[in-house]
Amino acid sequence: MDISIASILLLDGVTNGAIYALLAMATVLLFAVTRVIYIPQGEYVAFAALTVGLLQLGQVPGTVWFLLAMAALVAVLDAWAGWRGGQGVGAVLRQALRTLAWPVAVSALTIWLAPQRPP
Repeated sequence: MDISIASILLLDGVTNGAIYALLAMATVLLFAVTRVIYIPQGEYVAFAALTVGLLQLGQVPGTVWFLLAMAALVAVLDAWAGWRGGQGVGAVLRQALRTLAWPVAVSALTIWLAPQRPP
């Protein structure tokens, strides 16, 4: 082993340690506030890591399409609830546009950014 391999291993260890420390702090903070241990938190970290990895490869991550699908589902459910509640068509459309604005903006930014292979 030479100094370059040792430095790569050291950097990898520090990076992994930082990720585990952040995950542990998030778990402790969540437990301290709610007194509930939230087990699926590690899955969110895995989704984030896979999303960053695909962005670095220049591909559009699957989480973008998942975000758009879930935002569309929420907009449809909000429209259905508004329609059943007696709201007008204009109010239902405004609510749907308000619901879809951020997810569509974030997805469009990600689709534009992915081929540029950000660091």
